[in-house]
Amino acid sequence: MRKLITLFFLIAIIGLASSQSSIADKIKTSLQKPTIQKDTVKKTKTIIAQQEVEKDTLTEKMGKLLPYKKGSHASYYADKFHGRRTASGVPFDMNKYTAAHKKFPFGTKLKVTNEANGKSVIVEVIDRGPFVRSREIDLSKRAFMEIAKNKGIGVMTVTIEVFSK
Repeated sequence: MRKLITLFFLIAIIGLASSQSSIADKIKTSLQKPTIQKDTVKKTKTIIAQQEVEKDTLTEKMGKLLPYKKGSHASYYADKFHGRRTASGVPFDMNKYTAAHKKFPFGTKLKVTNEANGKSVIVEVIDRGPFVRSREIDLSKRAFMEIAKNKGIGVMTVTIEVFSK
């Protein structure tokens, strides 16, 4: 009986010793593999999935996004117009996401993207203008500053897209 117990313990010790070496090998292997790649892939998939969800949600709420014009010049309303009545009858608020366009009907939603940095904002047309021949759209100060690359600049090149239902 003692021989059986001794033999059993010897086998158990040998098994532990061999499993410890395999554990050590696993630790060495895991240290050698760059784990950053796995995390990066997971994070990238998550970011892409979030962007797709945002686009889908945007499409459901606003309708289909149609390209209108690339390389347009955008400026922003001066502070002196804050509180004044716009062409649509709505008082202008420089802290809202609104715009003035020469042709689009009032209430039209536009996506304006700064071509220099890729930032975009969604605005609603509530006024007529700009009354400068080279400019396509006037944005409220808040909308303009949100997408501006340089906060001291007064004009930028943008892409305009229209939401249609």
